[in-house]
Amino acid sequence: MTLKDILKKKEKIKEEGATSQGPVLPPDVPAFSFFRTTTTTQEEIEPPSFPGDPTRQSALFLSPAPRGLTGRFRRHSNVSSASRAPPGAEQHKQENRLSQRMHFGRSRSSSSANIPENLPEITGDGVARSEEEEAKWERRATILVTSNSALKSGPPTPNTDVATPLSPMSPTTVSTAPDDGANLAADLEASTKMFSRLADPHTHNNALSQVLYGLALRHGWGCEPNQEQAVRYLSLAASNSAEVEKLALGAGMKKGGAAKGELVLAMFELGNCFRHGWGLKKDPAAAKHYYETAANLGDTDAMNEVAWCYLEGFGTKKDKFKAAQFLRLAESKGHKTLGNTW
Repeated sequence: MTLKDILKKKEKIKEEGATSQGPVLPPDVPAFSFFRTTTTTQEEIEPPSFPGDPTRQSALFLSPAPRGLTGRFRRHSNVSSASRAPPGAEQHKQENRLSQRMHFGRSRSSSSANIPENLPEITGDGVARSEEEEAKWERRATILVTSNSALKSGPPTPNTDVATPLSPMSPTTVSTAPDDGANLAADLEASTKMFSRLADPHTHNNALSQVLYGLALRHGWGCEPNQEQAVRYLSLAASNSAEVEKLALGAGMKKGGAAKGELVLAMFELGNCFRHGWGLKKDPAAAKHYYETAANLGDTDAMNEVAWCYLEGFGTKKDKFKAAQFLRLAESKGHKTLGNTW
């Protein structure tokens, strides 16, 4: 075959390829749909396109159908739209997305009266992974609980004298007989009474007892339920512990002081109060903030709760990426919940 014949054949192949509409599939070929799923959501996605398929030429990557070319997984792939945008527009969009993801500035604090305006800024992705980052979150926690005037529980002077004898109490006996309803009720009332005395801010001012007595008042364990008093004692425990932790942080302790556990417990339970409206008005933004602070101080229950807040958009914008961060952090700490591995 001469060179002239080869060139003619090449031109003929090009012309046929330009007019071809692609292979026609027989009617008995089944259709497939692709879905991206999590434990709570499901969305249909488009598969990658291939050369010669004019119906899906724009679907270059796996991306959710509703998001189109502007979705999270296509933010840098739409070259034509970027070329039409004014100079610097893409950088501005990236900065906006970053600022939306970082919910730690004063702009977020203004959304709730229960979040003080003077909270220190948190840099990074908002998840404490070192002692230095955790110390920053603890300083933030001490300001959060001691500056919240809505809880009406000014920070009392902590009583750290462990040698102080207990105030006179009536003798308490714990039954060793087989468990029954009467014995359990009697023991519960006795323990609640003891916690109430140790929680009294005018005497022992014990932060752990304040947390436990606050929970007893909330749920009616061994006493009459009283949601407002429950909030009072939980807030006393938080501010009491915060004062101790301020001294520890001031002394250069990065892992927290002796009252860090009580501070985290109280903050988590106050987050539950804000979430459900137990003893005070519901405040989704404050609930998310208290959960997130407790989570960054090591509480695995708070990690799961703040993940739920980000997943459902409770008190914040929906952010599955942040939700996954906290769920995986909880799993790494040993709190394995079925369905959270995604």
